[in-house]
Amino acid sequence: MLDAKKGTEHASVPEQKLAEPASARSHLPGDHPAVKPAKVGVLLANLGTPDHHSYWPMRRYLNEFLSDRRVIDYSPWIWQPLLQLVILTKRPFSSGEAYKSIWNEEANESPLMTITKQQTEKMTDLLKARYGDAVEVDFCMRYGNPSTKSKVQALIDKGCRKILFFPLYPHYAGATSATANDQFFRALMEQKWQPDSRTVPAYYEHPSYIEALAQSIERSYAQMEQEPDILVCSYHGVPKRYLMEGDPYHCQCQKTTRLLKERLGWADDKIVTTFQSRFGPEEWLKPYTVEEVARLAESGKKRIAVCAPAFSADCIETLEEINEEIAESFEEAGGESFTYIPCLNDDDAHMSALTEVVEANLKGWLD
Repeated sequence: MLDAKKGTEHASVPEQKLAEPASARSHLPGDHPAVKPAKVGVLLANLGTPDHHSYWPMRRYLNEFLSDRRVIDYSPWIWQPLLQLVILTKRPFSSGEAYKSIWNEEANESPLMTITKQQTEKMTDLLKARYGDAVEVDFCMRYGNPSTKSKVQALIDKGCRKILFFPLYPHYAGATSATANDQFFRALMEQKWQPDSRTVPAYYEHPSYIEALAQSIERSYAQMEQEPDILVCSYHGVPKRYLMEGDPYHCQCQKTTRLLKERLGWADDKIVTTFQSRFGPEEWLKPYTVEEVARLAESGKKRIAVCAPAFSADCIETLEEINEEIAESFEEAGGESFTYIPCLNDDDAHMSALTEVVEANLKGWLD
């Protein structure tokens, strides 16, 4: 697989050309709009982040997020009054405090923003080593800034006549991958000359993704004085109703855990799948992480490790929810040792896996 550190090995690879022949451009009339050399754009997309942890930026971000019908599908006639008059008067304060506890003060941005920038830089280096200047890599957020619309426009302005849109969610869910794709398509609807486009499917069972997960766990376990009794794979939750309506997210999460267990060579009782971040009154996918870690402690599992395979980058749900709320639940139930294993972030094996996924989806456009 391509390695950014070995980019020099590809120096002899001819640069991929997508531009119109110079002879074709020379026949354009003098008053014709400028035509840039054609490129391929790769647009990475993540969930989003507030611009700041203070009240009004938090309120704007939460309003956009919680108004998405893919996320909260209750009737707007019922939901919007509750959201605008009750939830958004209080939640920006509590969510703001949570963000403040993990905020990257030096860069004045959330960790998700910092990590996504790092991932984009590494992806740029990896693809440049393979394709030269024929590919432009950028990132956007579904909610907040930089917006999907602005980044689609930026790629088009750079001459991208083909765009590969990559939601950075290993598992497909209507509330994550689908809504990111929706926003991408909305941006395309506003273009006079739409670029050719593709979206990247879920990669929850990709061998290199599973390998990167396994390596991160093996490294973490190797640094511990005593091995945990069990590994908790905590995935972001969705209402159980979504599963009943055909959303494949639950099944894909279960398969990732199974493949990870098989790669690690572990017995069934060494790993468990749970779901976190429940919101609202209805039943969500179970077992709930916050309850399961307490049950594990009460049943004698005094040392646990927790990882979050559904997140491509550490964020509020991992750095604050897992490290604080879920850890506290475990310790209050009698747990003695709680270890959070960070997301894959810009780890080399992870970025290599993501690049493999991109290269597979670029076939026919560049190869």
